[in-house]
Order: sequence, then C-alpha cells, then structure tokens
Amino acid sequence: MTPELFIYGLGFSGQALARRMQAKGWAVSATARTQDKAAALTHLKITPVNPADPDAMAEAMGRAKAILITAPPGPEGCPALQQIVPGLARSGAFPDWIGYVSTTGVYGDQGGRWVFENSPLRASSPEGARRVGAERDWLQVGQGMGLSVMVFRLPGIYGPGRSAFDRLRTGDARRVIKPGQVFSRIHVEDIASGLAASIARPRAGGIYNLCDDEPAPPQDVIAYAARLAGLALPPEVGIETLSPMAKRFYAENKRVSNALAKQELGWKPAYPTYRQGLDAIWNQTAKPLA
Repeated sequence: MTPELFIYGLGFSGQALARRMQAKGWAVSATARTQDKAAALTHLKITPVNPADPDAMAEAMGRAKAILITAPPGPEGCPALQQIVPGLARSGAFPDWIGYVSTTGVYGDQGGRWVFENSPLRASSPEGARRVGAERDWLQVGQGMGLSVMVFRLPGIYGPGRSAFDRLRTGDARRVIKPGQVFSRIHVEDIASGLAASIARPRAGGIYNLCDDEPAPPQDVIAYAARLAGLALPPEVGIETLSPMAKRFYAENKRVSNALAKQELGWKPAYPTYRQGLDAIWNQTAKPLA
C-alpha cells in the first residue's frame, strides 16, 4: 500500500516536503478550502481535502501515515487541532508521525546567546506566544491519544523565489544595522530533509531546531547576494527608521543550535551557511537583477 503524507496548510515548506516524499514514492494530500486551491493541488499531483468537511477529513486521516501541520495559530489556537483530532478519532487512525511546524520565535530575545530545545521559552510577540501554546496543545494531544507528535522550530526561511535576490530585484532590500544582531536561517530544502529524516525516525514528544550552522548579521546576507548579482550594496539604515512591526522582529537576537537534530535524526543541512544557500539559488535561477 502506498504510504500517504497529509499536509494541513500547504505553503512554501510543505510543498518542499511534498516534492521530496513524492520522489520517495509517497502519495500526498493537503487541505484546500477553495476550488481554485483544489485545482492547483491536483496539478501538483496532490489530493485536495476540504478541512471543513468532517467526512473528508476522517477519510484523509484514515489514509495518512504521516501528518504535517504548517498553518499558523490564531487567537483561538491552532486551527488544525479542531479538524485533525476529530478526524483521527472518527477514523480510529494512528499515523506513525505527526509533525507540528513552529518557530524559533518561541525563545524570544536571548541577547545573542545560543538557544537549545530545552532553553526557556520567552516569546515576546503575540505570534510567538501563540506558537508556544500550539506546541503545548499538540504535545498534549500526542500524550493523550498515544500518538507520535514532534515539534520543529524554524528560524527565517529562504529558498528559490523567497530570498535576498528577490528583495534586491524588487528594490526592497535594506541593510539594517544593529550592532551585535544575528539571526539563524534555513534553506527550504533543508527543512524538507529534516522533516523527512524525522518521518523515518519518529520519537514521540521530540522537539527539534532545524536551522543552518552559522547565525549571521542580516546585512551580511544582503551584501553577499548583491555581490553575487553584481549590484551595488543597498544603503545602510538604522533600526530607528523601521516600522513598529519590523522593530519587534529586530528586538530578538539569538543563535539557534541544530545539534540535537543532527544527533538524533542523522540530519545535516545541505546549505550549512547562507553563502552555500545563496550560491545554489543563484546558480539555479540566475538572471540579471539590474
């Protein structure tokens, strides 16, 4: 029987995992709330499932060997909980793996210090606080239902079509200078390989940081992309010029460790720094930006 992956909230990261698992011979299904989205999924050889249809969800849960949740939580919590859990109960299904995609924002600001999966959670934004609650809820579901639920904390995600090159192309790139500021990041294909490694080696209650090896100042990433593209460096701007939302983003400063994922999952990023990641994107999609 063909194993099936079900994805709740098929976005940038979910599509990367879908492609990887399809290449391994898996079938993939995903949520689609509109006819246009359903048609787009069908074009990708992904079976669309209406999450508002309890019968369709129960049927999809009964087929799924692995379930990935990428949809962000709202003020009422994770929307997937209200539709996946009843579907599992109705179908009597026990998938081998349930992965919840969270964010390293749950750690909040750490003053540039290293954080690990057992570091205190000090989310400083409403979005980060909601992720903390959603992580807790999913891990409790796993314990209560005897399911293998894992949490994956991701930093800034980039890849083809979503990188410093695209900001340079649209003229939105800026070199924001805040002394001592660093961010961790991860190439979308490294997310997919990390999730696939966990599917092959599930551990109930596992929590993993998936990120690259080198936290770096954001202005260095923009400068490297500009040099690859042969463009002048965008101007430097101070933190005081940013919008309130952007200032909240830059208020968090931390280095994220990926050691546990490497140790337990046998995973390592194919793009261990932003330089390898940007090199690969440029070689894959190179086109004049000027």
